[in-house]
Amino acid sequence: AGVSPKEFVDHIVEGPRGVLDLWKLMNISNDRFIRTTDDYHVESVQKIFKQLYEQGDIYKGKYVGKYCKPCESFWTETQLKDGKCPDCGRDVVDAEEEAYFFRLSKYADRIRHLLEDTDFLEPRSRVNEMVNNFIKPGLEDLCVSRTSFSWGVPVDFDPGHVVYVWIDALSNYINALGYGNDRYHDFEKFWPADVHFVGKEIVRFHSIIWPAMLMSMEMPLPKKVFGHGWLLLDGGKMSKSKGNVVDPYLLAEHFGVDALRFFLLRTFPFGSDGNFSNESLINTINVDLANDLGNLLSRTVSMVGKYFGGTLPAAQAGDPEKDRELEELVSGLRGRYEEQMEHYAFQNALAEIFKVISRANKYIDENTPWVLAKDMEANGARLASVMYHLLETLRVCAVLLTPFIPDSSAEILRQIGACADCSTWESAGQFGSLRRDVTVVRGDNLFPRIDAEKELEALEQAAQEARKAAEQAPRPEPQPEEAESTVPLNLEVARSFVQVLKKEKALMQDERAVEELDHMQKTTQAICDWLEAHPESLPKARRFAEYYIPTTLKLLNAYDRMGSAGVSGTNIDGTMGKIETMMDTVTKAFDKQLDALFGDEALDISTDITVMENLLAREGLTQDKPSSQNSD
Repeated sequence: AGVSPKEFVDHIVEGPRGVLDLWKLMNISNDRFIRTTDDYHVESVQKIFKQLYEQGDIYKGKYVGKYCKPCESFWTETQLKDGKCPDCGRDVVDAEEEAYFFRLSKYADRIRHLLEDTDFLEPRSRVNEMVNNFIKPGLEDLCVSRTSFSWGVPVDFDPGHVVYVWIDALSNYINALGYGNDRYHDFEKFWPADVHFVGKEIVRFHSIIWPAMLMSMEMPLPKKVFGHGWLLLDGGKMSKSKGNVVDPYLLAEHFGVDALRFFLLRTFPFGSDGNFSNESLINTINVDLANDLGNLLSRTVSMVGKYFGGTLPAAQAGDPEKDRELEELVSGLRGRYEEQMEHYAFQNALAEIFKVISRANKYIDENTPWVLAKDMEANGARLASVMYHLLETLRVCAVLLTPFIPDSSAEILRQIGACADCSTWESAGQFGSLRRDVTVVRGDNLFPRIDAEKELEALEQAAQEARKAAEQAPRPEPQPEEAESTVPLNLEVARSFVQVLKKEKALMQDERAVEELDHMQKTTQAICDWLEAHPESLPKARRFAEYYIPTTLKLLNAYDRMGSAGVSGTNIDGTMGKIETMMDTVTKAFDKQLDALFGDEALDISTDITVMENLLAREGLTQDKPSSQNSD
């Protein structure tokens, strides 16, 4: 409470345990962290919006339909599932306001061809969802502006509107490369993108709306969109509002970041949903990382240290019959791995690696190095070759595991004595890059085996303590604005009132109405002057404006629309009944908010409502429900 939207989202991104901290925790690297609040992005969005408007692909109309606030998505009645949002299952609200629309329907045939006849969207199941749920029922034009709030990129040629979500958000892919601005100059180098990885809930926007926008601008499309699944808990989607989220900080503290990364990519097919459980996480760590990979590293480095003092002799004796299968598996691993990675089947790529790791552990049992070591004079060269084969297997596997467990892979390469040249992607394509007389370095056990029962108890206790602390934490009270922020917030509130005034000025034609408008302007100035003198009331004023302005704008827009239809005043009974009910509700809320805001010094501005009632009572209203049609 008491913060601007920009301050609120800044905290989500930059605050303690925010997005940037989480990326750092999970060892996720990026060349540039992009935000739609960046100034260059605002400039580019306005240029794109104006370009689409001037070429006729954006037009002004009226939006009437259902709106899901959490998903920021508009829906028709037929798209709802049991009367609720088909994506998140939450309630939707009625929405009606003046808006600009993008002619999405114009590109329906081209989008259908893109989805059905190419591999643009994967996995294929997503294609069926898009075509059956959105294309076949008839692709509707897209609402791309709002007038009921001011948080967003302003439409520079129509200040009452802000660009609504998807033109703003989706264009960030190209704006961040320098399209429409002079901040960056990477567009020619990086566009079109090779692939967009997106959650399945926003596949519709990336596979239908985004391509249509680019088609309209005659720009190349991204080469592919891949919609990944959700991480589920107890069979349901994780959600903060449901309180069923898993704390990545807690898991990383208990198991390590690499183990957590590995589990998520090893256990669940990337294009499907995955059901998370602590039991499954611990089992994956124990079986794959501790038993297979960790055991192979520990045994190999220990035996090289025990039998050769840490450095292998250059003189080694191979056994083609016993070595051939492992050598062939390791030599071909990068090719099999690459094929799976190119298809974004990360779990299959890891499966290929662990087939080789499993074979290497079996290779130890087949060659019994502890038996060979009993007669080093006779078997020393053969034993050195066995150790070399194990070290080479670890080297290639560590290089290929780097995208999944980067820190652990680097430690494996360090322990086995791999040089920089034999730690590259290119070197992983052949067997034998490691020096024959390599020196190993004994290190800590990378993945100790976990006591499942003990760890599950500890996790449950930690979760209970976190919940208890959250429940007992004092909830901050709204704080008065600092003196230096009084003017900006005052201007923000004033701008909200000005939206109403501009709309009313456009509707008023006679002298009486102009006098009423003058009164409202003076009243608004009185409110702003009072707020400047009473900064402690500014947070309340914002909430008051956020309620009052959208509601009055809707009513004024209704009058504008019905009046422009030029229908007779005799056909107004049903509509006027609804308008009067709405105005009564607004009036009561208006008076209540004024009392709360101004207290004993309340201003007599109830005539503001009278102004609107007079406007809406004029002739020229219709009973027909408005639709989102072109009003050009």
